[in-house]
Amino acid sequence: MCEDDIPAVQVIERQSQMTPWSAQTYRREIQNRQACRYVVARADTHPPNGAPPPDYPPLMRMLQRLGLVAPPAYQRAPIVGYGGIWLNETSGHITTIAVAPNHRRRGIGELILNALIDGAYELNAQYLSLEVRVSNLTAQRLYLKYGFRPVGQRAHYYIDNQEDALVMWTDPITTTSYKERLRELRRQLYERLRQQADQVVAESPSNGPSVG
Repeated sequence: MCEDDIPAVQVIERQSQMTPWSAQTYRREIQNRQACRYVVARADTHPPNGAPPPDYPPLMRMLQRLGLVAPPAYQRAPIVGYGGIWLNETSGHITTIAVAPNHRRRGIGELILNALIDGAYELNAQYLSLEVRVSNLTAQRLYLKYGFRPVGQRAHYYIDNQEDALVMWTDPITTTSYKERLRELRRQLYERLRQQADQVVAESPSNGPSVG
């Protein structure tokens, strides 16, 4: 995420009925590279063919770690989701994940979660933690899949409706067992996204039957 992305991020924030952050808050977070990582997901209508699975760090990830920006053509693709994480002592605390309503249930939230896990490793976090609405069972299932487990509740945590938050933590993410679990989940996610991309290409008007 960069400063130019903030207006689009705030649109998704409002669509998701989340407690709004000010633009200044986002600027402060994304500038704090020692303790924070914030990412955006973009809907590229022309995904590259033969992209490597997540087990093999793509060139773009290496460029981002060097502080370089994405190619201009990619930056023009619309933002459809975002997320953030910050280091709290030994915990990589996930502060926010949101996906635009018309792009949900496509694996984008899971993809963002994986990017934040990468951010946690970059920050040398030992654990992952987060709060989630007690009513958000879909998100809870995703987090359980990635090794989060409930450890408590925070009453009236959400300002908009006074809903309680479920507090979730992982076991250490530096262990061999967790990394193996993560590798397999990423393989599954990659396959899901690849199949979706193939379907989009198959349903493209340019691939339909000719008329005339």
